[in-house]
Amino acid sequence: MAGRVALVTGGAGGIGREICLGLARAGRRVAVADLRLPEAAETAAAISAEGAGSLGVDMDVADADSVSRGLMTVRDELGPVEVLVNCAGWDVLQPFVMTDEDLWDRVIEINYKGPLRTTHGCLPAMIEAGYGRIVNVGSDAGRVGSSGEAVYAGAKGGVIAFTKTVAREVARHGITANVVCPGPTDTPLLADIASGSDASDKIIAAMARAVPMKRIGQPQEVAAAVVFLCSEEAAYITGQTLSVSGGLTMA
Repeated sequence: MAGRVALVTGGAGGIGREICLGLARAGRRVAVADLRLPEAAETAAAISAEGAGSLGVDMDVADADSVSRGLMTVRDELGPVEVLVNCAGWDVLQPFVMTDEDLWDRVIEINYKGPLRTTHGCLPAMIEAGYGRIVNVGSDAGRVGSSGEAVYAGAKGGVIAFTKTVAREVARHGITANVVCPGPTDTPLLADIASGSDASDKIIAAMARAVPMKRIGQPQEVAAAVVFLCSEEAAYITGQTLSVSGGLTMA
């Protein structure tokens, strides 16, 4: 477990940053991948300050060449990726009838094809090594739908189905693949999504009221579930979808 190389996309801030910190504290060497390289480097520096190996990596998951270059950097600097967490995500809050194909394409490129690209790039080495952990950060929107997030919900639903299929294909190679689905969580992405409305505070308050625990989640609460599924203790758990949502989704 100690010293295994972990790659976290969208690792510069929010849930991704907490996942990076959690994996480092669990003994991983962490590649913090993000298109915001200065922030990724800052997260990597925070990890290094705690005594763990880390690297900030410039990676845009919507760009296949960027993903290839980033994976090569990680292999050269840290070694083959043994733990992959796909956390990069993006959305805007709009009724479906008000969206267009440019928006659809961007949402799908980041939220669905991003995990496809990184998984496709990391799986061969995992198969050769006979070991791997893959955790894709989905969303409860992908399980039950979410008004104003039709394409995002569809992409996240696709991630869930994709992860289950990969889990079946590679289980015999000692590789697990699971999904963690956050509910409303206090992140910059949530603030950005809500800011597209004139009633952003009301939107977030309404989200909190819909949660049985009557609050939105914190990034470290989601990260804890991801870190567990990346652990040796979770070796017999694969193809599963875990909601971290204060009871908003129970299935």
